Amino acid sequence: MNRFLKRGIILLIAGIAFNIVGYVMKDRGLDHYGWPMVAGTVLFGLGFLFAFYSLFRKVEAQGLIEERAEEKERKARFDKEARKRKHAWMH
Repeated sequence: MNRFLKRGIILLIAGIAFNIVGYVMKDRGLDHYGWPMVAGTVLFGLGFLFAFYSLFRKVEAQGLIEERAEEKERKARFDKEARKRKHAWMH
C-alpha cells in the first residue's frame, strides 16, 4: 500500500465521518450543519482522487517495467545477431 492509497483511504473515511456529523447536526436541529457536510464532501472527493491516482501510478509503473523488459530483450537479440554475423564473417 503506497502513500497515496493510505492518504486516500484516510481522507475517504474523514469525509464520510464529517458528512455523518453534518446529518446528525441537521437531525438535531443545530445550525451550521452545512459546514461539516461541505468539508466532508471535499475530503471524500480528495480521498477518491488520491486513491484513483494511486491506481494510475501502479498501472503506469507496470507499463514501464514491461517496456524496459521488452527493450532489454530486443537489445539481447540484436547483440546475439551481431555476434553471429561477426563470427560468420571472420571464418
